[in-house]
Amino acid sequence: MLPVSLGGIRRLVHNRRHGWEEPPSVKKEVYRVAGRRGLNVILVSNSPIQAPAEDWIRCVVVGAGLDVADDWIAAHVGPDDIAVTADIPLADRCLKAGARVLTPTGKVFTDDSIGSAMANRDLLAYLRESGVVTGGPPPFSNRHRSQFLHELDQMIKDITGQA
Repeated sequence: MLPVSLGGIRRLVHNRRHGWEEPPSVKKEVYRVAGRRGLNVILVSNSPIQAPAEDWIRCVVVGAGLDVADDWIAAHVGPDDIAVTADIPLADRCLKAGARVLTPTGKVFTDDSIGSAMANRDLLAYLRESGVVTGGPPPFSNRHRSQFLHELDQMIKDITGQA
């Protein structure tokens, strides 16, 4: 995998299918933070990804299929990685591998919170299938962007031991 010069953080990993398509400012912020802090970024997708031509950005294109990108991430993520995803089952797999997980809207998933998130996801899926719930999440906002940056910075500080 790709080494990083900063305090043990190996990389930031993101599955394009779950998040960055809607809030492009988060993608730009990840590039900005990673470049400033000397972190590697791995983008994982089922199709080619447009990304800045930087040595610290790696684009991984996996085969077609519903969970192929998720499977790649789960197999390669580990301690001191930060996974950025809104996919709750993928977040669970990343946590089990020892990674930290952050959604593009700034929500942190932990071992303590992932169980209720999975249950809530299943309940909402059932309600959608029943026609009771027809809406989706609220639109991405500046508050989400700020929350994301705050939590990303905190995760980096926690991993590197910076105050």
